[in-house]
Amino acid sequence: MKVRSQRVARAAAGVSTVLATVRRAALDKQAEDMVILDLRGLCDFTDYFIICHGNSRRQTQAIADQIEEKLRAIGRRPDHVEGASPGDWILMDYVDFVVHVFTRERRVFFDLERLWGDAPKIRSTR
Repeated sequence: MKVRSQRVARAAAGVSTVLATVRRAALDKQAEDMVILDLRGLCDFTDYFIICHGNSRRQTQAIADQIEEKLRAIGRRPDHVEGASPGDWILMDYVDFVVHVFTRERRVFFDLERLWGDAPKIRSTR
């Protein structure tokens, strides 16, 4: 029982580190209104959605590039990335979490926070 609880604590610390890395990387490129949705227990394909937006396609691409670079530095690589070229909605799938970087207009249109309204929100400051 003690070993299992230690493993759970280490896994939780790992998630905290990864989420903090994503947050810092996105904010370094002036990402706005970052929200983390805790999807554990609500879906089978991931544990967290990290959602933010930029004010232009160029900015969303810079945000996504910075996130990918910082996560690679700690040994995390995306399983799949979509939308990087158009830049309206960049989806970065890391399996246990998915990063969504929108332009403001696309974020309002798709409104993932409303679609996943049952998920607890871990709101990031700034």
